[in-house]
Amino acid sequence: MKAGQQGRSLQPSSSLVSLYLAPKNQSERFAFLAEWYDPNAALLRRYELLFYPADGSVEMHDVKNRRTFLKRTKYEDLRLEDLFIGNKVNVFSRQLVLIDYGDQYTARQLGSRKEKTLALIKPDAVSKAGEIIEMINKSGFTITKLRMMILSRKEAVDFHVDHHSRPFYNELIQFITSGPVIAMEILRDDAICEWKRLLGPANSGLARSDAPGSIRALFGTDGIRNAAHGPDSFASAAREMELFFPSSGGCGPANTAKFTNSTCCIIKPHAISEGLLGKLLIAIRDACFDITAMQMVSGFQ
Repeated sequence: MKAGQQGRSLQPSSSLVSLYLAPKNQSERFAFLAEWYDPNAALLRRYELLFYPADGSVEMHDVKNRRTFLKRTKYEDLRLEDLFIGNKVNVFSRQLVLIDYGDQYTARQLGSRKEKTLALIKPDAVSKAGEIIEMINKSGFTITKLRMMILSRKEAVDFHVDHHSRPFYNELIQFITSGPVIAMEILRDDAICEWKRLLGPANSGLARSDAPGSIRALFGTDGIRNAAHGPDSFASAAREMELFFPSSGGCGPANTAKFTNSTCCIIKPHAISEGLLGKLLIAIRDACFDITAMQMVSGFQ
């Protein structure tokens, strides 16, 4: 305002306070550590992904090279509810896997949000898949992907890369390739820790004494033939889910379909959403059918 406007003037001793009023949380942003598989270089590239909920904008930084990869840009296809550990999000046609929180503020604000993890039923417990899936549903998990498959030796080596120096490594590889496995992507709050709790201790004998109601106590035999597996960190969950449910265009391990002396059974969506999958698998088995292949699909009309 100029001196003299509307018949008033500013005296030399007058003070002005200039205020900028912004909506609450206008500058709030959430940070995640994300990975993207670069098919050209056959590498996993890691980024810091920033999301600004006030205007729906995103920003990305290359972690390794410490440089800005994407300047802050409005992106309407990403929503706050999409941001939880283990989820896959698309940012300008690049599919990112969220593997960890980028800072303590994001962890505090969104730490109770849903996570995804891998649940793997091993060859020794495939016949008990119905009972295990029933326990998964009753524990508050949602199964978002499911597929029966068989691992090649190379895939088994990739899967057990962290156990390469263990004395039981060869036995581990032989066991996991001895028959079909059932891989699932499961979802709930604190999924990684809650799935590990439901599994129980890795040694089934110890599980029977320390966690008698756990999956490994009920269906496992020892430390190797222990019924099921779950990753123990966000990064491991992302790596293992990429092996069984690849986002890079691959098809993953081979399916187990035989297509001979068999028929097709379709479990409809309402039965899945009502948590009846485990009960139905038990009923099919108890009617003397062998389930030779299984896959969860979407998009049927």
